Amino acid sequence: MLEVGNASIHYETAGSGQPIVFIHAGIADSRQWNNEFLRFSESFNVIRYDMRGFGRSEPVEGEFTHLDDLIALLEHLHVDEPVILVGCSMGGGTALDYVLKEPDKVKALVLVDSAPSGLQIDLPVPAKFKLVETADNAGDLELVAELETQIWFDGDRATNTVNQEMRKLAYDMNLIALNHDAKGLGEKLPNSETPAVDRLAEIRIPVLTVIGDNDIPYMRAAADYLLGKLSNIRKLTIENAGHLPNLDQPDDFERILVEFIETDVAIK
Repeated sequence: MLEVGNASIHYETAGSGQPIVFIHAGIADSRQWNNEFLRFSESFNVIRYDMRGFGRSEPVEGEFTHLDDLIALLEHLHVDEPVILVGCSMGGGTALDYVLKEPDKVKALVLVDSAPSGLQIDLPVPAKFKLVETADNAGDLELVAELETQIWFDGDRATNTVNQEMRKLAYDMNLIALNHDAKGLGEKLPNSETPAVDRLAEIRIPVLTVIGDNDIPYMRAAADYLLGKLSNIRKLTIENAGHLPNLDQPDDFERILVEFIETDVAIK
């Protein structure tokens, strides 16, 4: 546990070599990266953590930013060489903000179903979002977790056709986050005063954006937007996958990540 002010941030490290940091989605915790943590620790110094208010990092009173917590963690671990950042959804947004704040400390960036802060795209919102709002107002967090699992994990696929073990993990991680949020502790502030969408031209490092083909339209459009704005970027789609594609198709995700690291980042 890392003490940051009055908060305790849970983290894990394994392996040695090039540091690679995995940052989970806002409906998950560090267990999202179970497969990657085990696999990549064979060749890398792998770091994963529960963001404040997720998993084993309990929410506490006071203002904070996820970016400041990430900076504190890397300083605590004495990570002196540029890192490879892999972030999913909200975790990808934090990774992107870290690149903009500390450009010399990042070697490459992998954005998994992520969008830069401030990006507005006029697209229809899935109808189930309204059901989520109703369940949340009623205080039925288990129903909220189930509906959000249908939106973010199942996507357009029938529930009985997806990986049930990984679906349960997604549900369980999200339910913990929902219960943490219900405590009403802490005030999350924006990572930066300037939205990342206005600063994308500053990013020069290799970037890979990965999207699950069953994610919601906004996330798919965000990946296309990044493709058109960044000068050194590749986009890859994982078939039969939702918002957490590394859980849906771990072998495909590992292959894509290894190829990117070996070719675009030139690390073998």
